[in-house]
Amino acid sequence: MKKLTTKEILKENLSRTAPGYLSSLKILIPNVRSLHNVGSIFRSADAFGISEIILTGITPTPPRPEINKTAIGAEEFVEWRYEENSLKAIDDLKKEGYYLIGLEQTNDSTELPDFEADRYPRMCIVLGSEVAGIDEELLPYIDEFVAIPQFGKKHSLNVSVAAGVILYAMLEKLWKS
Repeated sequence: MKKLTTKEILKENLSRTAPGYLSSLKILIPNVRSLHNVGSIFRSADAFGISEIILTGITPTPPRPEINKTAIGAEEFVEWRYEENSLKAIDDLKKEGYYLIGLEQTNDSTELPDFEADRYPRMCIVLGSEVAGIDEELLPYIDEFVAIPQFGKKHSLNVSVAAGVILYAMLEKLWKS
């Protein structure tokens, strides 16, 4: 056994395509303040072959050294755009036929293991801010809320960690589709 070199890993990665609907999956990031979280989300989005990140509101945009530090250049490979108004971005996604999945703990959230991702060919994951989660004004426009089951004393995950968790879950759910 030997560890793969970065060149070998890159060659292997470039020989693959994201499975099923994962390749059309988008991420909406409204009002996330942390540049490091944004960079980390870019890096995860690149790893999972996500088609686009939409940054809205006060969410910082590349190029910024703090984003690049955690993205390590992924912001150059993942398609992204900025839309000032989150509701306009949601309206545009709806017009394009996207099913909006809010990663949020609500009284009606589907537990992530129970979410049936293969039912929706066009999905967009909506993330929430570090402090307040998804903006209250956006909640009525989201089609379904999904929550990551947690078993510890704390009730939330860092937004970039939560993004990585849901993206991996989507990979598992869509691997064979």
